[in-house]
Amino acid sequence: MYHAIVFFDLDGTLFDDNKNVLPTSVAAIHEMQQHHILPVIATGRNIFEIQSILDTTHIGAVVSANGSYVQYQGKRLAAANIPISTLKAITTFAKQQGDPVGYFNNQGFRLSQANQDTQDNFNLLRLSAVVDPDWYLTHDINFLNIFNRDKEKIYQREFAGQLTLVRNNPRALDTMVMGITKQTGIRTLLKTAGLQDAKTYAFGDGLNDLQMFDEVDVPIAMSNGVFQAKNKATYVTTSNMTDGIVNGLRHFGLIQ
Repeated sequence: MYHAIVFFDLDGTLFDDNKNVLPTSVAAIHEMQQHHILPVIATGRNIFEIQSILDTTHIGAVVSANGSYVQYQGKRLAAANIPISTLKAITTFAKQQGDPVGYFNNQGFRLSQANQDTQDNFNLLRLSAVVDPDWYLTHDINFLNIFNRDKEKIYQREFAGQLTLVRNNPRALDTMVMGITKQTGIRTLLKTAGLQDAKTYAFGDGLNDLQMFDEVDVPIAMSNGVFQAKNKATYVTTSNMTDGIVNGLRHFGLIQ
């Protein structure tokens, strides 16, 4: 029985600006675990991208790929795979637009093509991108990146009712099965794992955290976050570079 559950976004939240978890944050998570408080990663990233973080923090519960893949105690609970017909359609449409597509699942990813934006994006994420335009035909895909800077309305109109497309960075659209968000992933985790009775908290900073904030009892925004996140939060903690995680947990009495 957990006394509380705390969901952590990664980029701009649990991660510092160098994509590392501050040692003080790791210590805080371990303290939470000792007091029967469950930490959960809730991120737009996929499992394969964050395995070292899970190993360091001993976190086994993850809402990944903006809710598209959920695991608990290190085991899969749910995956919202994109239908192959939709994958073929969006691949064709993106090619017509001249836009690269990144195809993801919990184990890896491939690109339909590369350009400067894909190179910059994956260098920032410390990932090596491989171009294999047919990879999606033989692998389950639960998440896409559509690389463009100003076409969300075009894609949203073309794939209305099929896909949810959210701009989470200037280079690409996060793309999931219609209706899938961090919020639905959290619901799946809590219901499937039988955790509905615990009080819930969430730390976040970005636009893809807003629906997560709607789902938890206590939303906590980082001071470096977007104004929409801070406006929706119950509490605004310090930044991801200045012990925002520790200070937020301490404010609510989740650690000493």
